[in-house]
Amino acid sequence: MLSEKEILSFAESGHLVLPDFISDSAIQQVRNRMNELLQDFDPTAHRSIFTTDEQERNSDDHFLNSGDKIRFFFEEDAFDTGGNLRQEKELSVNKVGHALHDLDPVFDEFSRDARFGEIASELGFRNPVLIQSMYIFKQPHIGGAVDCHQDATFLITEPSSVMGFWIALEDADLENGCLWTLPGGHREGLKSLFKRTPHNTTEFETLDDTLWDDSRLVPLEGESG
Repeated sequence: MLSEKEILSFAESGHLVLPDFISDSAIQQVRNRMNELLQDFDPTAHRSIFTTDEQERNSDDHFLNSGDKIRFFFEEDAFDTGGNLRQEKELSVNKVGHALHDLDPVFDEFSRDARFGEIASELGFRNPVLIQSMYIFKQPHIGGAVDCHQDATFLITEPSSVMGFWIALEDADLENGCLWTLPGGHREGLKSLFKRTPHNTTEFETLDDTLWDDSRLVPLEGESG
């Protein structure tokens, strides 16, 4: 499926852009399904996470126990001091994860497109396994910036072996939050590990405190799909 040039480019830069990989109809199908999930979602059932005295612990629990569930995560400042959403729920959610691929038929079909496995194999994975899926929103006027990070910080294997597929569900450019990458950064080693503590909270373990060279970052603009 991939050309030799594309395989070499991935090995060199650590990323690969495949225009028009997903059809418009498939993109629209998952967008429609997410709209349905959002309509059925009751944010008041989640409100206690943001209004109890144990906010941080409960937020950690909500995240740490989401690996085999479909859970909604809100943007920063989505709730006011009374625990009420500041705006519509559709404009307050940061992401939905992390088992859409296992628990929802539409996302199952989308995520298990055989081409994903073929590409992973061609890039050197001997037994690629789908372990996580997220639907990420880029909400206007709310939320915090996503700092430079490595996916292997959060999905830990020894040796490091994680690879992500990022699908643009709408045209992505500099104005609406396209992905950025650091060419060759995958060869610079892992900078931190996101770990669970004995107290069932989370913390980062620093492996390399060298700052990212932001001057080398490049945007990956592209059309939907």
